[in-house]
Amino acid sequence: MTELKNLEQELSRFRLRLWVAAGFVLFCFGLLVFRLFVLQVVRHDDLATQAENNRIAVVPIVPNRGLIVDRNGVVLANNYSAYTLEITPSKVEDVEATINELAKLVDIAPRDRRRFKRLREESKSFESIPIRTRLSDVEVARFTAQRFRFPGVDIRARLFRHYPYGELASHVLGYIGRINQREKEAMEDWPDEDQANYRGTDYIGKLGIEQSYERELHGLTGVEEVETSAGGRAVRRLSSHPATPGNTVHLAIDIKLQGLIERLFGKRRGALVAIDPRNGEVLAFVSKPTFDPNLFVDGIDTENWKELNESADKPLLNRALRGTYPPGSTYKPFMALAALNTNKRNPNTIIMDNGVFNFGGHQFRSPENERGGAMNMRRAIVESSNVYFYSLANDLGVDLIHDQNEPLGFGRLTGIDLKGEVTGILPSTDWKRRTYRRPEQKKWYAGETISLGIGQGYNNFTILQIATALSTLAADGQRFQPRVVREIEDVVTRQRRVVSSQALAPLVYNPEHTAFVREAMHGVTVEGTGTRVFAGAGYQSGGKTGTAQAVGLKAGEKYVASRMGEYQRDHSLYEAFAPIDHPRIALAIIVENAGFGAQAAAPIARRVLDYVLMGEYPSEEDIAAVQVGQATAPIGVRRRVEDVPLPTMADSYGNDIPVGPAVLPNAAAAGASAPARSASGVAVPSSAPSRPSAPASGVASSPMAVASRARVLQPAASQVRP
Repeated sequence: MTELKNLEQELSRFRLRLWVAAGFVLFCFGLLVFRLFVLQVVRHDDLATQAENNRIAVVPIVPNRGLIVDRNGVVLANNYSAYTLEITPSKVEDVEATINELAKLVDIAPRDRRRFKRLREESKSFESIPIRTRLSDVEVARFTAQRFRFPGVDIRARLFRHYPYGELASHVLGYIGRINQREKEAMEDWPDEDQANYRGTDYIGKLGIEQSYERELHGLTGVEEVETSAGGRAVRRLSSHPATPGNTVHLAIDIKLQGLIERLFGKRRGALVAIDPRNGEVLAFVSKPTFDPNLFVDGIDTENWKELNESADKPLLNRALRGTYPPGSTYKPFMALAALNTNKRNPNTIIMDNGVFNFGGHQFRSPENERGGAMNMRRAIVESSNVYFYSLANDLGVDLIHDQNEPLGFGRLTGIDLKGEVTGILPSTDWKRRTYRRPEQKKWYAGETISLGIGQGYNNFTILQIATALSTLAADGQRFQPRVVREIEDVVTRQRRVVSSQALAPLVYNPEHTAFVREAMHGVTVEGTGTRVFAGAGYQSGGKTGTAQAVGLKAGEKYVASRMGEYQRDHSLYEAFAPIDHPRIALAIIVENAGFGAQAAAPIARRVLDYVLMGEYPSEEDIAAVQVGQATAPIGVRRRVEDVPLPTMADSYGNDIPVGPAVLPNAAAAGASAPARSASGVAVPSSAPSRPSAPASGVASSPMAVASRARVLQPAASQVRP
């Protein structure tokens, strides 16, 4: 009886356990069904989107950078496509060993290794960094055949900037370079739209037009959707929103004129700025010596950087924009205009010039070659009388000189469309109080005013400021912001937007006063210090020579150029405008440490005016004479400008390009149209150079695409990269 009862209890317990287990199993199945319902129904759209995103990679398409052309449509900056071999450090166990193995397949020079090391320090570990650029087809084939050995290494097709004229106009054009960490941090403050436009972009304008017009040249980034495999490799392109290439920037500069001026300087240092007084367009913007901007595009190597950075000639200094100099006697016409404008001096007032101006027990002397005698204002300008302008500066005073010349652009930014301009120094009592610390230094002494009259003392201006001021004087007070860029052409609509000719509020001058000063400056060219240089000119011009001290002399010390070191000799300056009645050009020039203005600077100015006004190009004999400072009026048989070929261009390998029809019928046509695209976001132009060749279309950076291309490439002697 007891045993049966126990059996029933056991069965009851078993059944209970069975039901509990069954309930638990049903509960678990219920959870699975509920979870399945949530995933398949409730979160279907969200999860489907995530799955699609895992399958599809959204890649930015970097646009073609816009062209830079001169006023005649000659291309000064363009793009070329090439293969690059790149390493992603985060995907490589031993980077150095990998590079050594790659060097057995492709040529990797020490320069390439140094550049890679520098870029690696500036980049994040997951970013792709080039170890070799401009690979040949043979090198692409060699690597592709061995790609399985190099995880984290791949080939990409990229666009590179190219400046076909090399050093010519380099300070105007500037260059582009890889975006550094400081620039990346600055981009974080940009609007979201601008940041999005630079996704996938590795390069940005660093100097010159490339920097100042970066937004116009960059273009609009596109987007490409690519289906990827589980390993992240591109399989096929699903959709594409093409990028919009950058706009074409048309300069006001004539590159043939620019090239002529740079030749005329020879190996000498200096700067020249030529402006059209009618609209502010910059016709020439020269800083010598120059540099090759192509060196910076791919990352400049240590040797070239050291040579440029440590050179005593300072080729990286933009002398026209950032170099400041005492203006010397080129300042005298502006002093005369200030005197007339304030009624401080009558043009007929006579000042006796006996070679010395005495003030406060100190003697201010004139050069020994000055004739002296009775000087009225006109004769003082024509013969460059120091004593007359010593006296005039004393009559005006430093603050009145400042107030009269500051509106002309002296001592302040001109507003030119190039970044990096400096203000120079137009002294005043307030300037000195703000500049110096010690009380005795803050005080302005009357004796300091005297030297200002002849463009010495604290006066320090850029050549751009002198040219701008002369342009205003030539235009009877009408002012313009100087503009290097003339027009911007929309690459899509082909419409051009004029950016020059932005007139400022004119300065109120008595037309008789400006006409008087211009006529006196004309006297410089026909009876003064510029007579020999402008003999036989087919136009009437105004000008003023100047000689400015590079270093100060001790009291009683006599200046003898032959006894001075090269960098201690006086600077040679000249300013000019022409024609007299309706000026079309105003220029200022300095040739550093070249001595008397009429000997070095004025001959260059004469050739520039001949080019612009007469369409005449100097003979080779004449150019050689100007280069060494042994020229006055032009010699030899002058040529027509249109008969002289453009300067020689070079391709991306440095090989000369035959001079042909360089003027574009449509300025946006040369490489600015929408290019073919790659899945890596690299824009590949349709007109790729034959060496190194780059893909015209397709998923260029995917291993599948590269491999298929490599299969049809067989190594041949003619394909080996030199």
